[in-house]
Amino acid sequence: MSIVAPQRSLMIEMDIKVRTYHIDSAGHVSNIRYLYWMEDMRLEVMARYCQMQPLLEQGYQPVIIATNIEYKRPIKLFDNPKGYMWIRSVNKASYEFEGEIHVNGELATHVIHTGAFVDSVTGRPKRLPPEFIQKYQEAQRQI
Repeated sequence: MSIVAPQRSLMIEMDIKVRTYHIDSAGHVSNIRYLYWMEDMRLEVMARYCQMQPLLEQGYQPVIIATNIEYKRPIKLFDNPKGYMWIRSVNKASYEFEGEIHVNGELATHVIHTGAFVDSVTGRPKRLPPEFIQKYQEAQRQI
C-alpha cells in the first residue's frame, strides 16, 4: 500500500536498497547518495510515462536546473526506504519533479527538482516536448 496520496500525477514507487558503501563517517547514508536515488526515480518516471529515447532522437536533452532537498531524518544501513516520485507541475519551458523517501511510514527526505529540456546540438533551452505536456495534462484530468 502506498504511503503517498494516489492523486500525484505520473507517480512511481521504488524500493531502495541501502548498501554498505552508501554509509558515510557519521553512520548514515551520504547526502550524495540521495541525489543518485532521486535520479533513479526520475528516470523511472520518464521510462514509465514518457519514453526518453524518442525525445533524444528529436533533439531534446533533459536537464535538471535546480534541486531543493530536505533531509528530515537519517537513513541507516538496515533501513528499508521506499521512494516516490511524481511530476508536480509543467509549464511551457520547465517542469518540476517532487519526491519523497519514507522509512517505516515516516518521511525521511523530500525533494523538488526543476527540469527543462535543451537542444542536444546547440545546448540552448527548448520548449517542453508536446507529448510530455500532453501526458501530464492527461494525468491531471484523471485526478
